[in-house]
Amino acid sequence: MTDIDLVVRARRTLIGDEWQPAAVAVRAGVIVTVAGIDAELDAAEDVTLADDEVLLPGVVDTHVHVNEPGRTEWEGFTSATLAAAAGGTTTLLDMPLNSIPPTTTVEALLLKRTAAAPQVSMDVGFWGGAIPSSLGHLRELHDAGVFGFKCFLSPSGVDEFPHLTRDQLREAATEIAAFDGLLIVHAEDPDALLPHAGGSDYDDFVASRPDAAETDAIDAVIAAARDTGCRVHILHLSSAAALPAIRAAKADGVRLTVETCPHYLTFDAATIPDGATQYKCCPPVRDAANREALWEALIDGTIDLVASDHSPATAELKVGADGDWARAWGGISGVQVMLAAVASGAAARDVPLADAAAWVTRRPAAFAGLTDKGSIEVGNRGDLVAFAPAERWTVHAADLAHRNPVSAFDGHELTGRTRRTWLAGTQIFPARADARRTGRLIERH
Repeated sequence: MTDIDLVVRARRTLIGDEWQPAAVAVRAGVIVTVAGIDAELDAAEDVTLADDEVLLPGVVDTHVHVNEPGRTEWEGFTSATLAAAAGGTTTLLDMPLNSIPPTTTVEALLLKRTAAAPQVSMDVGFWGGAIPSSLGHLRELHDAGVFGFKCFLSPSGVDEFPHLTRDQLREAATEIAAFDGLLIVHAEDPDALLPHAGGSDYDDFVASRPDAAETDAIDAVIAAARDTGCRVHILHLSSAAALPAIRAAKADGVRLTVETCPHYLTFDAATIPDGATQYKCCPPVRDAANREALWEALIDGTIDLVASDHSPATAELKVGADGDWARAWGGISGVQVMLAAVASGAAARDVPLADAAAWVTRRPAAFAGLTDKGSIEVGNRGDLVAFAPAERWTVHAADLAHRNPVSAFDGHELTGRTRRTWLAGTQIFPARADARRTGRLIERH
C-alpha cells in the first residue's frame, strides 16, 4: 500500500523559472515531493509524460463569465469548467455579471455558490460587484470571501449591473481601501465613446471605442488609487496608448496591476473581416502595432498577467445579428484556448515558454492571493498540466467544450496543446467517468 496518489514524471518540468527533469508526487491533493525523474516513489498512479510533453503548473484564470444562474443558456458551471480544464486551467474566478442576480450582495453570492457547488470540476472562486446600490455595503461581501470588486466606468451591457460615475469610483476606492480590498475595473470612459450607427464595417466599430476611452478611464483609476491608497487592477487592457501612464503610476508606487487577454495578443483589426461579430469585444481588438506593444509590455512586466475574459453568449446573440456590430453581443469565448494561444504567440516571438507560462499561472495566482497555486513546489496544490508545446492544431469552435459553439479562435491554427490536466492529483482532462469530484468553491485567503 502507498499513501502517494499520483506521481508525474517529465523530462522537462517547470520548477520556478527553469526546466528540470523531475518526478512530482501528490498526496491528498498536495505536492509532497519534487524529486529526480527516476526517483523510486510508490504511488497508486505513476505517469511518465511523452518526450514532446512538458509539465506545467495548472493555469489560474482570474477573469471568466460563467453567467449562472440566470443566463445559463449562455454558459454554466459544468460547461465552463470542463472547457477550462481541457485548456489546462485548474482554477478560475467568476465575474459578478452576467448572472442574474449579479454578485453584488451576500444573498446573491450564496445563490451562485449553491448553483456552482454540484457542478464544478475545478477550483472556483468569485468576484463581487461594485455598483451604485452596493456602495457602502462592500465590506459584507469582502467578509463573505469574494476576491475583490468589479466595477464598470461605462455601461456594462446589462441593466442589472450599472456603471459607476467618477465620483462613485472614488467612493468605492475609499471604501475598499479601508479594509485593504481589491477593486478591478472595466476602464472605458463613456464620455470618450463615440456614436456608432451600426453596420458590418469593423473599422467603424473600433473607431467608436477609441484609445482615448481607455486612456481617460485609466487615468481616473490611477488618480483614485493614488489618492485613496486602494489596490486597483485594470481589466482586459486593449490600448497600448495607456502604457506610459501605467508605467509612470507603477514607478510612483501606485498599487496597480494590469491584465490583457489572448484575443488582444492574437488578432489585429486588419485581419478581422467585416461582419465577423464573433470577434466583438469591448474594448475592441486594435491594430497590429498596438498588439505588438502589448506583447512588449508583458515581456517588460508593465502588464502583469493574462486572463481569458471568457464572455460567451448564445449563437443568436453573438452572430445572429446579420453582421451588425452594434447589435451583436460583445465578448470572446476563449477559456479553453488561453494557454495555447499565449504559448503560440510567445513561440512566434521567441519568448521562452517559461515566461509565457508564468503569465497564466504564477502571476495570476499571486495577484489573487492564491499562495498554494501557480507553481510546482512542495506544499502547493497538485494542479498539473501535461502540455505539448510543439503540437500544431486548428481550433474548431464546434469541438470546444463550452456551451455555445462560437469563438473568435474558430479556424485559427495554434502551436501548443494541453494533453492532460490534474486538479489536486486527480485527472480532470480527459475526464474520467470514475474520478472523484475534486473541484472546490474557494474563498479569498
